[in-house]
This record gives sequence, structure tokens and C-alpha cells, in this order.
Amino acid sequence: MREIRVIGDPVLRTPAEPVSDFDRELRKLIDEMFQAMYAVDGVGLAGPQIGVSRRLFVYDISRRKGHVINPVLTVDDPEPVLDEEGCLSVPDRATGKPQYAATARAAGVTVEGVDRLGRPVKIKARGSLARCFQHETDHLDGKLYIDHLAKQDARTIMLRA
Repeated sequence: MREIRVIGDPVLRTPAEPVSDFDRELRKLIDEMFQAMYAVDGVGLAGPQIGVSRRLFVYDISRRKGHVINPVLTVDDPEPVLDEEGCLSVPDRATGKPQYAATARAAGVTVEGVDRLGRPVKIKARGSLARCFQHETDHLDGKLYIDHLAKQDARTIMLRA
């Protein structure tokens, strides 16, 4: 079982490298990512969160399940939507559970990339799926959801991490 990396691990703040090999190892990695995500009741997981600095993520949210490799995110509707957001990589030190904070995200996005076989993937999303895609793509760019918060809110979360 792959371990979830937590804030303070440099891999979470390093932009991930594109995936170039679409082989058995990649398929195994994707399966392990789903396994790790489900083990901690997550809805999305990016490569860096398990220490793999590659541009891919998995998700299972809002009755949608899949993975995207080398994603490119486009904002279709920039209207900010404020909702609770947490992260497996920013747990509360005392409980080990994600910490949540109201976080603004774009209302609608499109993510394009490829699947484990190199076939094109294009998904338009709104609501929680759009939030998930933005959150996971941020991970691939070395960002965390706390980077979108007011400094005081981010500081409060960091004190408990």
C-alpha cells in the first residue's frame, strides 16, 4: 500500500513531470493510487501525494470515476464557488483526518489528457467534480488548497498539521 505524503514532504511542492511511458508499470501505479485513495476515504489522489512526481491523478466523486494522465485544465466558467475543501496531504496532526476550509474554485472546467492506454480524455465538469479536478491539477503543479486561502486561515490549518 502506498503511503500518503503529508505537508512538509518536498514532493508536494515540486511540479510533477509528464508521463511518457504507457506500460504495465503505469497501469499498476494507477491501480495502487485507487487502492491508496480508497483506503483513506479520499475522492481524488495525485501522483505526488504518494511520492510519485508524475502528472496523473485518479478520482471517484459524484458518481464519476476515472484517471487522467498529463492533464491540462481549462477554466470554462471562472465564477468563484466557495465550498468546503480538504486534502489527504494536509491532515490534522491529532486525528490524521483532512482539515477543511471554505475554498473558492472556478464553477466550471474542462480537463484534457490521456488514459492509461494513451487514448485522449476530455471531461467537462461543474460542481464537486470541477473542484476535484482543480484540486488534483494543483497537486501536479506543486500547489495545495491552502495556497488559495487567506493567510490567517492557512496559518490556522498549518498549526494543526
